Amino acid sequence: MKNILIVFGTRPEAIKMAPVVKEFKDNVNFNTRVCVTAQHREMLDQVLDFFEIRPDFDLNLMKPNQNLYNLTAEIILGLKTILEKFPADFVFVHGDTTTTMASSIAAFYSGAKVCHVEAGLRTYNKYAPFPEELNRQISARIADFHFAPTLKSQENLLKENISIENILITGNTVIDALFFAVKKVNSINNHTIESLKNIINFEKDIVLVTGHRRENHGKGFINICKALKQVAEQNSVQIIYPVHMNPNVQKPVNEILKNINNILLIDPLPYEAFLWLMEKSKLIITDSGGIQEEAPSLGKPVLVMRETTERPEAVDAGTVILVGTNTEKIVKEANNLLQNDSEYERMSKLHNPYGEGKASKRILNFLLKK
Repeated sequence: MKNILIVFGTRPEAIKMAPVVKEFKDNVNFNTRVCVTAQHREMLDQVLDFFEIRPDFDLNLMKPNQNLYNLTAEIILGLKTILEKFPADFVFVHGDTTTTMASSIAAFYSGAKVCHVEAGLRTYNKYAPFPEELNRQISARIADFHFAPTLKSQENLLKENISIENILITGNTVIDALFFAVKKVNSINNHTIESLKNIINFEKDIVLVTGHRRENHGKGFINICKALKQVAEQNSVQIIYPVHMNPNVQKPVNEILKNINNILLIDPLPYEAFLWLMEKSKLIITDSGGIQEEAPSLGKPVLVMRETTERPEAVDAGTVILVGTNTEKIVKEANNLLQNDSEYERMSKLHNPYGEGKASKRILNFLLKK
């Protein structure tokens, strides 16, 4: 029986790794353990509760004003101890976080084979997104097996001289998680969702906004807020913005958007409540990576507030539109989708390039042969 250690540390990783955890925990051929670094704490715990995942190891690393230097060192040292207690044959990491990069290094030092889920995404600009782009590339140099969500991701890896025998195109595990979560959300009572029902005006179209990217701090967020203000003024919509707690986000959002009647600023939402709100929305404006993958499966057009994206498949498929932090472009594209019914209908019915929700089973079947 092979020992499997699945490591993650943030809310997005937890969502995307939850279906992988389930597949491997349910299979008798593997002795599977879960380690969380808690690079993010509260948001991570919400997802663990929702997906009913109990970590076997918890490094509990999140601290006030944590920095990349300390976090990287503490992950490597923490995993050294865990890998000595539990000598893993395979260590699973996901995507592009500091947890991913540092865990890949620790696994390599221990002699374990590294399995990289959501491998091969690239912008080839090491500062955008920062530090995620370089985290991905470092993890790819270390990984033994690469689970690429799309053909484009596989092509990126092949260009980097990674053997095709070690790459599997899987689709994105976030779609597996999404289908499970939608079914669960629709079958439970949730106090946050009930509270949202009391404050949202459903007589208007709902525009859901998220924004937190480090590279948008400063002028970028000022431009974003100016754009949202214009969209609110020019359309009969209810804009709902769960505002990230980072002061670099809070300051411009509250200064520019706080007292506008049809803009509702709320605290960040638990995963299940956010998913429910995605379903209720007409349009999503975001700088998130995962939402670019999830929203098309719900038939929701997405405007992406980034200058570049490591998910070009969605842009090529037409399910998302890159608008950057250009105020005029955000307003123009939002108004087009909110005011042009035929354009909205066309975009909302496009095929999601990230798969049909079977990525985790493909990963399991691949490793059963190793």
